[in-house]
Order: sequence, then structure tokens, then C-alpha cells
Amino acid sequence: MDGRHRAIAAAFQVMAATGADRWSRGFAQGRGAILTLHHVRSAAPRGFNPNALLEVTPDFLDRALRLIRDEGYDIITLDEALARLQNPEPGRFFVALTFDDGYRDTVEEAWPVLARHGVPWTLFVTPGFADRTARLWWLELEEAIRALPRLDLTLPDGRFTAPTGTDAEKGRAFAGLYRRLRRGPEAILLSAISELATAAGIDPVALVERECLPWETLRALSGAPGITIGAHTLTHPMLGKHDAQTARREIADSKARLEAQLSLPIRHFAYPVGDSGSAGPRDFALAAEAGFDSAVTTRPGHLFPEHAAHLHALPRVSLNGLHQNEAALRALLSGLPFWLRNRGRRLDVE
Repeated sequence: MDGRHRAIAAAFQVMAATGADRWSRGFAQGRGAILTLHHVRSAAPRGFNPNALLEVTPDFLDRALRLIRDEGYDIITLDEALARLQNPEPGRFFVALTFDDGYRDTVEEAWPVLARHGVPWTLFVTPGFADRTARLWWLELEEAIRALPRLDLTLPDGRFTAPTGTDAEKGRAFAGLYRRLRRGPEAILLSAISELATAAGIDPVALVERECLPWETLRALSGAPGITIGAHTLTHPMLGKHDAQTARREIADSKARLEAQLSLPIRHFAYPVGDSGSAGPRDFALAAEAGFDSAVTTRPGHLFPEHAAHLHALPRVSLNGLHQNEAALRALLSGLPFWLRNRGRRLDVE
């Protein structure tokens, strides 16, 4: 855990110790929250695990659902969340569960927990992962650094070198290269990671096959009660780094492709990566143009009545694998961390 996340963890503990996660609800808590999850899988000891923030354990998911219910909150579908958001009458705080990308462990390890609690959930699917044609580049980067003893890359803005002999060195190399590649065009990011994967003998298609659900499983899921399938673009690009034509195709064609493959309407969309650098007002407009009822970002925050006018720029609350404890969850559900981060602003849609 880096310094930033240690500070976040300390803040959660202070909120719990002072009771701020309870007394702040009157001004910080919204009408509801959409939770973001990626991987749900049993913990495996790994010294180098740079994508740990994207995975929680089935036990933590179970404890989270129990806590949400014990607080008297409702766990509802995305459709019901939109209906409540647009209803001027206040009601009980609600939570909607969403899972991004379409990983195998969502079915193998998350679904049994969700079924045991009888809660609905939404799976945002990238057709390219089901086709085995899109790339899990963040996982390719992790696997390549795990395998290589040293990095030496020539990038357009200069050379990047780093030792990767120890877990600590691998962690620093991943963080440094990730930050540098994220600042530039996505084509450079993909090319650089492809070069590393090739040098390390990593097969990108095999990684997607190992991690992501195939079409036959998605078709079975699409008919199951309590499960909503949403779209997550065709190939998982950071839309904000691409021109409007590319973004429009990625958004609209993902809807059409899923509807053709699964024979059901696709009403909800999630922006890949989803931060302000990956999705903005242009992309919000394109999601509305494509006919989605809603679209979710990863901009952190609760849902407030004002979001009823911005259904294609909805915030979410990430269940972060680095903070799998009750203090963190209570703080997130209180809304106080977002009230502080956003300085009391309810909307972040620009």
C-alpha cells in the first residue's frame, strides 16, 4: 500500500473512531450509491500485486452485503435506482451493485455470495473480451514486469529503465511506467506494453481467455433472474483519448453487439476506466445518443436528486481491494469522503 492509500486508510479509521461516518449522513449522504467491483476472488499471497485495488475477497463481499442490510439500506437494480433517483419523494438509502469487464470470478466466486443474499446485480460486458480480441493491458503489464528482471523501453518522450529484480522494484517500476503511459496516447501505451509482453513471453489472448467469461456463459447469465447485463464498449478504450467517431462506434456498437449476441435490450453503459481523463461531456452525450438509459463513470460520489438531469454521467463508489474493512465501507456509505473530496459539490459532470 502506497502513501496515498495509507492516508486514506487512516482517514477511514478516524471517521470510525469519531463517529463521523454516522453524524455526517444528514448532509453528506445522497439518495443512494452505485458500487463498483471488478474481481471477486479468494486471497492469494503475492508480494507484487499492483492491481490489488481491483480485487476483493468473497468473504469481504459477504460482510459488505450484511452490513448494508444491517444498516437498513435497500439493495436494488439499476433500473430501480434510476426510478428512485427521478422520484421527488425521499426514500430509504439504496445501493446498486455493478461489476465491470466480465470476469470469470464474477460467476465463480461472486455470484454464489450474491445469490445467498438474494441481491440483484449488473455486469458490464466488453464484447472484445468475450471474443478474445480486446486486451487486458493492465494485466499484461503486471505479468510482464513479474517475469522480467529489468525494463528498458524507448518511448516517444524518452527512455524508461528500471530494475525489476525484487517485488519492491517491480512495484516501483509498475507505478512509474503506468503513470507515464497513462499521460500519453493510448496507442503508445498499448504498443509499449505489447513490447514488454512479447519480451516476457506473455500471450495477451491467453490472459483474456483465463480471466474473462465466454459468450456461452454470458448467454446463460442474461436469462438469470436478478442479473442485468450492461455494455462496456467494444474493446475497453479510454474514450477521452480518442476522436468522436471512434468513441461513438465503441459506445453504440457495444450495445448493438450485445443485443445481437444475448437477445435482450441493453439499457445501461459503463465508461472504461471512467475517470475524468477517460470520459467527459462529449462521451456522456454519445451514450445518450446511443439510446442508453444510464451510463456510469468511476468519478467517486453518491447519487443526489441533481443527478436525475445527468443520467449519463453517474458517479460510483469503488469497493477497493486495499480497504477491505468495516471502517472503510461505513465511511463510503456515509458519503463523507466524497463530500470532503468534492468540497460539498454534489455534481461532477464536466
